[in-house]
Amino acid sequence: MKAAPFEYARAASIAEACDLLARHGDSAKLLAGGQSLVPMMAMRLVRPAFLVDINEIAALKFVRREKDAARIGACTRQCVVERDEALTERVPLLRQALKWVGHIQTRNRGTVGGSLAHADPSAELPLAAQVLGAKMALRSAKGTRVLDAEKFFSGPMTTAMRPDECLEEIHWPAWSWRHTGSAFTEISVRHGDFAMVAAAAQIAIDGDGRCVRAAFGLGGAGGTPLAFPKIAARLVGTRLDDAVVNDAAHAAATETEPGGDLHASAEYRRHLAGVLAARALREARERARSM
Repeated sequence: MKAAPFEYARAASIAEACDLLARHGDSAKLLAGGQSLVPMMAMRLVRPAFLVDINEIAALKFVRREKDAARIGACTRQCVVERDEALTERVPLLRQALKWVGHIQTRNRGTVGGSLAHADPSAELPLAAQVLGAKMALRSAKGTRVLDAEKFFSGPMTTAMRPDECLEEIHWPAWSWRHTGSAFTEISVRHGDFAMVAAAAQIAIDGDGRCVRAAFGLGGAGGTPLAFPKIAARLVGTRLDDAVVNDAAHAAATETEPGGDLHASAEYRRHLAGVLAARALREARERARSM
């Protein structure tokens, strides 16, 4: 199939992109990596009248490591993030999530911001952002605002971005505890396919082996990627034995509202959510202990 007719402009700067969005409103779409948008246009699932290409905006391509966070430009290729060793040391969950994203060719072209803006509830980077509490910097002709991940993702493939806004950069929190471990896992029909369910976790422990901070979440188990801060808070102060981990995973699974399709029923996805949440928590625990 072919995309419906549309107009096209390549923006040379963030300001130009924001100006084009302001002029064309709801009829415009941003093109970053295009790994999701272009196939959807080809199948005519989306029909933008105006496409704003932001691929060549150098100001949107960067990785900056700071004391308590990593800042990544929205048009930074996923492969750049995946291969950045210093970044992986600061925010290991990013590389762990990215290895599940499509295939090498997908990550060579796909962008970090494009995946987040697409907001597929089964996608890996939105889940990592939700679990870590990433912040999204949104730019428009009127100025810049910052949204937490929990407010950014508002529904299936829907975000709180306004029609005149461009995702400019993402702030990924970097945990400071020495003994910190993270893990990402998922189940799909084939590697590289959309996840039936995905799970991510990050845990920090003290020298005595007790949990000092925990975060975990599930993808593909609701209309948005899910994080469970209240359940994770129960892990703090424990030694993270299997019974405690399994209890937290089960509690999280009961809060999910997955849908069913030809690949898996809602009941199976909910069961899978509990299994994978426990698996991610245990793997994160073991990595924290080995640090």
